[in-house]
Amino acid sequence: MTTRAFDVIVIGTGPAGEGAAMKLAKAGRQVAIVEAHNAVGGGCTHWGTIPSKALRHSIQMLADYRRNPIFQHTRDQIQVDFPDLLRAADGVINEQVRTRYRFYQRNRVEVIFGHARFRSPECIEVQRPGGAAQELTAKYFVIATGSRPYHPPDVDFSHPRVLDSDSVLALAHTPRSMTIYGAGVIGCEYASILSNLDVKVNLVNTRDRLLSFLDDEITDALSYHLRQGGVVIRNDETYDRVEAQDDGVVLTCKSGKKFKSDCLLWANGRTGNTHDLGLEAIGLTPNRRGQLDLNRSYQTALPHIYGVGDVAGSPALASASYDQGRFVGAHIADGECDWSLIEEFPTGIYTVPEISSIGRTERELTAQQIPYEVAQADFKSIARAQITGHTVGMLKLLFHRETLEILGIHCFGEQAAEIIHIGQAIMSQPGAANSIRYFTETTFNYPTMAEAYRVAALNGLNRLF
Repeated sequence: MTTRAFDVIVIGTGPAGEGAAMKLAKAGRQVAIVEAHNAVGGGCTHWGTIPSKALRHSIQMLADYRRNPIFQHTRDQIQVDFPDLLRAADGVINEQVRTRYRFYQRNRVEVIFGHARFRSPECIEVQRPGGAAQELTAKYFVIATGSRPYHPPDVDFSHPRVLDSDSVLALAHTPRSMTIYGAGVIGCEYASILSNLDVKVNLVNTRDRLLSFLDDEITDALSYHLRQGGVVIRNDETYDRVEAQDDGVVLTCKSGKKFKSDCLLWANGRTGNTHDLGLEAIGLTPNRRGQLDLNRSYQTALPHIYGVGDVAGSPALASASYDQGRFVGAHIADGECDWSLIEEFPTGIYTVPEISSIGRTERELTAQQIPYEVAQADFKSIARAQITGHTVGMLKLLFHRETLEILGIHCFGEQAAEIIHIGQAIMSQPGAANSIRYFTETTFNYPTMAEAYRVAALNGLNRLF
């Protein structure tokens, strides 16, 4: 077996691995990146962010078509199945793969396909798809292997009616009904997608409210619109057993409630892909969720081995993972990193309508006894929303009553994940530059959704006395 040497080996080509590899390549390091799948991009591109968001976009276009009065005479003639929508996402996935692979070629990062396993702290063996093995050594390693859906051992995921967020993307038909266990981001997104295909959805939540990390008013709005779409939401439920049968799946909860549907989508938790990497043999033991114990610089107990992305734990977002990778790349290249990751980063949840949030919620500000005021703009009063027909939603700014500092931004409605970045830019400014007055003293294009910031700011300042 031949051995090849590199400066750095990155394991995983998702956002975290790509961020690290690109930063190191730009710094002149000889970099190899190992990918267990047969194409680059990681779970983000193939099973997570890209396919589910492309699916959601197709659903939104279908809903817009059905709502548009111009097409009123033909809207009932359009019948779309779940597999049709999945095929629409294939083009996006393929283009993402081609784009990412070009990045690696252009920056002379060698892509090696196969399963990596540590033989020693300085050496990995890569089992190639054809059965051949290759030994690689490096001064530094970056583990960016992502995560997979959590599978409790008492649930039979080999049954065709029991799905997770990966296998649901291979669903070959539109089910008449589906029970989703877990009402986190993934569960809520799929509940929204499927209900817009007229699937009867039971959304079983293990907590007392949907997405409890968000502002209460936003989650109340989401609950309302899901229920308007026919979704049955059951909060504070914990599963007792899952019985997969030929004619459906029965989910029995500890409360005694039972939900029978054509399929079950398990959307409760994820596990880091650190199994079978040979980590225990070099003294690194992941926790029960497959995550690594890391310091502030994302180093393991072996300082030359780093962990980024989902294996690092929260926030486990593609955007933050890419930044973590870049941070580690700089730390390896320079021995230190003179910039730190931002503390306040936005979350984007692609339900219909979508949600985005940054900063603190009303609940948190109240608990911290911070005097705040609410500034709000309803989309139904925004001209651009009236033009597009997306009048459901609102922009909500929380600001300090005395300093006028923006403390939190919460948006519910079409393009929320885009709109949030306008406020984020102002919120990140130091001192007096972070002020809600910015939005009343600048000029926005008209008509745009960005104008909601001016409307909200005026609304909030009018509340002061």
